[in-house]
Amino acid sequence: FGHCLVAGVDRAPQKVTKRMSKKKITKRQKIKPFVKYANYNHVMPTRYQVPTEMQPAMMVTDQQMDSPDGRIEARKYVKKLLQ
Repeated sequence: FGHCLVAGVDRAPQKVTKRMSKKKITKRQKIKPFVKYANYNHVMPTRYQVPTEMQPAMMVTDQQMDSPDGRIEARKYVKKLLQ
């Protein structure tokens, strides 16, 4: 089937207030990314695009997606880019 590699935010950062401790603030500011293959029929086109300076083809390779360790490494790389 026709498919594409999709990366995005699974859990967005939460609201932070002044009264929170530093530890709680850092915990609430973390994001949870995802990287997965999606069928073209399940992808909804939006107005959002990846900037050209990010080079989406170089982010995650097909070889990384073949193994569980590679997927974890790809997720960490996407997290670093999004934070």
